[in-house]
Amino acid sequence: MTDLQEFRAETRAWLEENCPKEMRQPMSEADVCWGGRNWVFQSKAQEQWLERMAARGWTVPTWPEAYGGAGLSGDEDRVLKEEMARISARPPLQSFGIWMLGPALLEFGSEEQKRHYLPQIARGEVRWCQGYSEPGAGSDLASLQTKGVDCGEYFEVSGQKIWTSYADKADWIFCLVRTEPEAAKHKGISFLLFDMTSPGVSTSPIQLISGSSPFCETFFDSVKVPKDQIVGERGTGWTIAKYLLTHEREMIGATDSALFGSDDLVEVARDALGVDDQGRLDDPILRGRIADFLIDEIAFDAELARAKSWIRAGKQLGAESATLKYTGTELNKRRQELIMAAGGLAALEWDFADAAGDEKASLWLRSKGNSIEGGTSEVMLSILSKAALELG
Repeated sequence: MTDLQEFRAETRAWLEENCPKEMRQPMSEADVCWGGRNWVFQSKAQEQWLERMAARGWTVPTWPEAYGGAGLSGDEDRVLKEEMARISARPPLQSFGIWMLGPALLEFGSEEQKRHYLPQIARGEVRWCQGYSEPGAGSDLASLQTKGVDCGEYFEVSGQKIWTSYADKADWIFCLVRTEPEAAKHKGISFLLFDMTSPGVSTSPIQLISGSSPFCETFFDSVKVPKDQIVGERGTGWTIAKYLLTHEREMIGATDSALFGSDDLVEVARDALGVDDQGRLDDPILRGRIADFLIDEIAFDAELARAKSWIRAGKQLGAESATLKYTGTELNKRRQELIMAAGGLAALEWDFADAAGDEKASLWLRSKGNSIEGGTSEVMLSILSKAALELG
């Protein structure tokens, strides 16, 4: 038996013994465990599952053990994911700390910052939000105007962020702040970490047409941020921001059905429109559109698998993350359009005032934002034109 086979056998046995039965059920967005200081577990099973996986380092399995991970190799991480999928085990924890801030700290954080923040992320003790976009700095993020005035031992941060996902529920924020006002716009930005309960921080939820919304406006009024909470050097935040964005785009492009909806497209169409005497969808035009979509989805799955193998090998995707983000979000928009086409007028029926976020119309409307958040599809194409095609 090889080392990897032995690891698989041990992993399978541990998961069978330690994953509660309730955590082996299909998961909706409402079932996600986000963690944080104010998190209320939905069940004892959810709490046990997080505690057991965090104790083993398997909430962030490839992170070093010193920072709350398990130090698994890429191949071992793949085996762990396969064995969890085999028993339909839910992820024990999802967070922007794991997806975005953690990788940035591993790359750019000081040793003290890594040992302080990363284990908290791994154990789900602190929930993070991302302070990037501003009302006048979305796609042109480097033009941001939130400023940090040097006041000796701390920066005094003032300004506004927008589309801050879960800002009203987050404990801390990783935030881009202009600390060098005289420098060129890309070179005057610093990457700061601070507590959302700091005096001067306030949030205001943003209502979306789809009903429920994670987005907020976030305001900073002379917030004092100690200088030891800057990641990297002053004025180098843009480098960190770009690195983090590659992880965000990988996450958005590869997001599973917990966000995008888990309806089986073919079954939805069959139920709504019926089948012909050969058992095929009784609408040849829609049948062709669905077939085209499914072929593209299979091709994307293959591309995603290849990208994940690169990541497991310790390689950075760089500009290729824009491919995943663009393709994944555009595919989801097509999926939701097809579900609405298959459902007809009945698919439009939903209660906006009591939207749970999983109605067909709500998911269709929400999907429009997929190609905006994390960088618009137009920006993704621009990145690819320069990085891949060398066009200007």
